[in-house]
Amino acid sequence: MSAAGKTAVITGSNSGIGLGIAEEMAKAGVNVVLNSFTDSQDDHALAERIGKEHGVSARYIKADMSKPEECRALIEQAGACDILINNAGIQHVAPIAEFPTEKWDAIIAINLNSAFHTTAAALPMMRKAGWGRVVNIASAHGLTASPFKSAYVAAKHGIVGLTKVTALETAQEPITANAICPGYVLTPLVEAQIPDTMKEYDMSREDVIKNVMLQRQPSKEFATVEQLGGTALFLCSDAAAQVTGTTISVDGGWTAL
Repeated sequence: MSAAGKTAVITGSNSGIGLGIAEEMAKAGVNVVLNSFTDSQDDHALAERIGKEHGVSARYIKADMSKPEECRALIEQAGACDILINNAGIQHVAPIAEFPTEKWDAIIAINLNSAFHTTAAALPMMRKAGWGRVVNIASAHGLTASPFKSAYVAAKHGIVGLTKVTALETAQEPITANAICPGYVLTPLVEAQIPDTMKEYDMSREDVIKNVMLQRQPSKEFATVEQLGGTALFLCSDAAAQVTGTTISVDGGWTAL
């Protein structure tokens, strides 16, 4: 992979998809900068463990992705940003007429606005280095919709649009921008929801996964964080040098319906 020795900044990466991508990047010899809005000993220990395990530089930098100045400061503090993975995100479910304004604002800020601010700060670094990759973690909901998820769907559609604009503005440079659109991914957060869902529907674990959680995912299998990390690595490889401004669905066929 051409990304070995490069530095990747991954937002929202002390757990779940972001952490999975960071692990796969580090395995491939990429230096990683982890991020979240907390600043605990565990956060820094996580980065230290990844660095030692994979023989790369790994740091943790606290930055609140709801705050534009902290988004940009994250990139500046990283010192280098060859690969930018915009992953940070939150969710809230409610009908439009009942959707709390503060929840809408927070989702748009963290899921969409943050990617604009980090990208704006990272592009000059990539241009100076003569190489760059922007990988935005969108969603199947960046290509389709579900009821009661207005802010999330709007933000993820916005991420897809931002990805295309970034790609067009860098099309004649050695920089690419693409969006990965996962379906349901088996993260610790999702895993923790399974027992309660089993009780709610009085179903077995297998039935809950296939008939409730993965109702819209034709494969009836979760995507894994390792698969998303592998997809991100592909987009950073020489083989993907002409892959830009597009979406790659990792959704078990969801958006094929």
